[in-house]
Amino acid sequence: MTAAFAAQDVSKRYGRTVALDGVSLHVDAGELVGLLGPNGAGKSTLVKIGCGLVRPSAGAATVCGAPAGSPAARASLGYLAELFRFPGWMTADELLRVHQGLTRSAGGAAERGRLLELVGLADVANRQIESMSKGMQQRLGIAQALVAGPRMLVLDEPTSALDPAGRRTVRDMLEELRAGGTAVLLNSHLLSEIELVCDRVVIINRGRVVAQGTPDELTSAGGVEIETGSGTRRYQIARERIPGVVAELVAAGERVYEVRAARSTLEEAYLEAVEGEMG
Repeated sequence: MTAAFAAQDVSKRYGRTVALDGVSLHVDAGELVGLLGPNGAGKSTLVKIGCGLVRPSAGAATVCGAPAGSPAARASLGYLAELFRFPGWMTADELLRVHQGLTRSAGGAAERGRLLELVGLADVANRQIESMSKGMQQRLGIAQALVAGPRMLVLDEPTSALDPAGRRTVRDMLEELRAGGTAVLLNSHLLSEIELVCDRVVIINRGRVVAQGTPDELTSAGGVEIETGSGTRRYQIARERIPGVVAELVAAGERVYEVRAARSTLEEAYLEAVEGEMG
């Protein structure tokens, strides 16, 4: 099966600066992949190459099997930039109508209504953008990226301006898109959101992929946590030693309420990958 997005040994140099150094990754149909990395790691350069806005110095990127930047690739791709700006005097419906023209979508009013409903803006279709909150504009940006039903969706910090309810709306939307076969590459600094919704995570640092895998693969088991009357205690011990530790706590007069396996968080895995590369 052809990947919705694929980068093969992609490198990009700006003079002496190496933005990407042999990056390879793929996003399959119906897969949601999180892209993580510190500022300057090369994430934005990779996204721009995928959108055809930047040409790689070496390697190749494809969208649904077509070379990135080609008409076929652009027709298969929806994109929301991190720092987007829409004309404030337009209404939400007018903005989507403009993007229908740009993408040659024949969806008409039905498509516009469906997309606004999807992002929770159906009741403000005729409101001017300048009167919307930043979070509402963010959701409208996601709607415009979905015009014409792209098979590959690239979202750059799509939940950065949203409150918890708005982030939940976006998560539900992403799960619905994934169920329908749409592939998503999600670039975000909100690791908690990545961990909740992504099938796989790719961590980039200094232009290279330093770690990748499912959230469970990246967050390994890390000992045991024991909930006691005096608080939670964490032990880095083997499984067979747990009963003995519990017995010692009880013998010392401690009340034990719960024993559970401790796992590292995605944030800890991210920091380990990035700081290990820097070291």
